[in-house]
Amino acid sequence: MSTVAVVPGSFDPITLGHLDVIVRAANLFDEVHVLVVHNPGKTALIPISRRVELIEEALADARVRGDVRVASWSMGLLVDYCTDVRANLIIKGLRGQNDVAYETPMAIVNRDLANIETIFMLPDPRNAHVSSSLVRQVAGLGGDVSPYVPANVKTFLQGGMDTTITS
Repeated sequence: MSTVAVVPGSFDPITLGHLDVIVRAANLFDEVHVLVVHNPGKTALIPISRRVELIEEALADARVRGDVRVASWSMGLLVDYCTDVRANLIIKGLRGQNDVAYETPMAIVNRDLANIETIFMLPDPRNAHVSSSLVRQVAGLGGDVSPYVPANVKTFLQGGMDTTITS
């Protein structure tokens, strides 16, 4: 039986911390789905379709080995997607105690709803402080985001970004 894992997130934008978790998951599991999800509690900066493209480009640049697929999901529960692709696991990166407090109830509910386990992965310490919202703030104020995001995302944020807010 193959192990299929889903790494969900808003990835608005993808950071080096996200990429680190995805690469490590790709080395551990047979198939990894990076799933860009719509978070109704957040106002997105980058359209979902563009986030998918940025992730695909970052993965290609990082030469990620393994079966990694990028998709989006905006309707229904995460566990519905997991069931559709026969995923056994959800992978979540945790930066600190706030993430643990936020993610733990969701992990329990996902297990209750669909018997899908969640595995928490700690980030590389160099990325433990990086969040997409921090990157958006630094980029929006003209700061250098290169220590925090893949090169293609830096280029997008510093030049080619359409600032229209969409989901």
